[in-house]
Amino acid sequence: MSNCLFCKIIAGEIPSKKLYEDEEILAFYDINPMAPVHFLVIPKKHISNLMELEASDAALLGRMFYKAQELAKEQGCGEKGGRFVINTKTDGGQTVDHLHIHFLGGRALGWPPG
Repeated sequence: MSNCLFCKIIAGEIPSKKLYEDEEILAFYDINPMAPVHFLVIPKKHISNLMELEASDAALLGRMFYKAQELAKEQGCGEKGGRFVINTKTDGGQTVDHLHIHFLGGRALGWPPG
């Protein structure tokens, strides 16, 4: 999608601090971190939000979560953990119309989040 911020990051039109990239997914640090460790994992396929998943996207979502936990461990969060978040649509607080997983860690996180 030509107007999508994350599609532009995938295309290299907007720079990002990459953690990981393969043929299906990209992981990069959040530009406005809310925790000492805060990165995103996104599919290269444009999927607007979690409510737009198709059955054929199930394996992709699983790969995204698996890679997110691998990266969280690499960032030193394996022992104490962190929070994996998918904000969905307006009421869920989604601000970029492209499916993405946030990982936040490196400090204790309260509940509810805010």
